[in-house]
Amino acid sequence: MKRNKIIETLSQDELKEYKKCVAFHEAGHAAGIHLHNQAHHLPPVFFNINFKRLSALADTDVMAYQSPHSDCIARVEGGRLIESLPPSIDSLLCGLSGHDDSRMQLTKAYMSAFDADIINLLIGPLAEAKHVADVDDELFNHRLISLDALKYYGGSFDLALVNEYLHSFSADKQQQDEKSVKLFTAAFDFVNNKANWKAITQLAGYILDSNKSIICCAEIVSILDQVELAG
Repeated sequence: MKRNKIIETLSQDELKEYKKCVAFHEAGHAAGIHLHNQAHHLPPVFFNINFKRLSALADTDVMAYQSPHSDCIARVEGGRLIESLPPSIDSLLCGLSGHDDSRMQLTKAYMSAFDADIINLLIGPLAEAKHVADVDDELFNHRLISLDALKYYGGSFDLALVNEYLHSFSADKQQQDEKSVKLFTAAFDFVNNKANWKAITQLAGYILDSNKSIICCAEIVSILDQVELAG
């Protein structure tokens, strides 16, 4: 399921497929931010999806999308519960005042937001990977895709942000790895859930049909909620 090939010239069919990959990637992020956060009783957070117009997408844009740390085609603006990471969790705790119970509650709330942000970052490239697997009529499971493999699905920028979170969580590599495995599994399970995948697919279709450069938060939430209500 590796889609990082170097292409001199893209056919119209290949270009169309790359546009779909971008749409599923961003729809995954959006579904995570709204549906995953909502399911875990986290506060709503504002976000938009900004696109270079997909109708004007050129071969050079696709090549840039496949390169590390590039978000030139599409990106989510906002959407993170934690806007500024502390140098470490310990430094955050040192800055808290009050009784032990209140400190524990604040720590628990922070870690819930922390985990959700990472999961939502991973859902984007995982949604793209599942779309590719479906197109190629391949299985989508933990044995066929790893955390590092997400760089082949437009995930280099997302993985860089995830690493920033993990370094803030702990300086210990083993603890970072254990945390990343746990959250990767949660993101994978979200994407592989039938109801969530239906919502992601619906939003990806809307993205492709709308051909907008900016899709606002209200539009996205409305689409996702309609799919959820329809069951």
